[in-house]
Amino acid sequence: MASQDWFDKDFYATLGVSKDASDADIKKAYRKLARKYHPDQNPGDAAAEAKFKEISEANSVLSDPEERKEYDAVRAMGGGARFTAPGGAGAGGFEDVFGGMFGQQGAGGTRYTFRQGGGGGDYDDLLGGLFGGGRFGQPTGGYRGYGGPTKGRDVTASTTLDFVTATKGDRITLQTAEGREISVNVPAGVADGQKIRLRGKGHPSPDGGEAGDIVLTVKVRKHPVFERDGLNLRVTVPVTYAEAALGATIQVPTLGGDPVKLRVAPGTPSGRVLRVKGRGVETKKGTGDLLAVVQVAVPAHLSKDAEEKLRDFAAQLPDEDPREDLLAKARSA
Repeated sequence: MASQDWFDKDFYATLGVSKDASDADIKKAYRKLARKYHPDQNPGDAAAEAKFKEISEANSVLSDPEERKEYDAVRAMGGGARFTAPGGAGAGGFEDVFGGMFGQQGAGGTRYTFRQGGGGGDYDDLLGGLFGGGRFGQPTGGYRGYGGPTKGRDVTASTTLDFVTATKGDRITLQTAEGREISVNVPAGVADGQKIRLRGKGHPSPDGGEAGDIVLTVKVRKHPVFERDGLNLRVTVPVTYAEAALGATIQVPTLGGDPVKLRVAPGTPSGRVLRVKGRGVETKKGTGDLLAVVQVAVPAHLSKDAEEKLRDFAAQLPDEDPREDLLAKARSA
């Protein structure tokens, strides 16, 4: 929102850019200056802190297309004029800005009447037309509009987490483009693509309101063994042909813990899921399970003797086609 001190502040000069600078030029200039004058880089330096505030204010206005348009309009009208009380001694004040637009002269110079309400022709209607339907005279000073001080703009960012951190949760530290460090509590069970809102960590308000937020998009690296399935963890467990056919007790890995033992029943096929209760993702909403998916490992190389014995075994099996039902369904579909 426009403010009376915009008449005195040259935000373009503050950032060191021209009045026709592109959004990219403004962003680049702001980041360079913000890194230089950030309080974390200049501890105890009051001048640097003041300069950083000026830079942030200038960027918050010029980086917003609507506010930049209003700012340029105010600067074009005022040419550096100030708002003063009607009839006051300060030359070049409020009267100089709007005096040429209206011919109502009083004994003490040009005077204006501000009234609340819908009276036609009031100055509040005029200024509302100039600045988007708002009002002057708010308690915080300057133009604020009906809604009070403006919240700062949100910032979008992204970060990549390893699988364990995303699953179990942790406290991490991120660095903004201006070099500012921010601590973030990553909740257990955060998913790939999930957004975390960091309230009050975004752009400062241009007129004393609350700061905007950082909207952080989380990307999760793949794990070489485990996959997420909601709150469950999946792991593919190879078993030998003999273990699948005859049954066996096998070891299955867990995320960040000791392996657990599982019983594979005789005749277990590939794809069967064995469940380990409570060894999945632990969150405030609940705890998932570990799902072990059986995969029968077929030997790639057989000795001559093993091959002969396997052929003898195959000859003793019932003369059945395991694909007969599949082919029948395909034909009838």
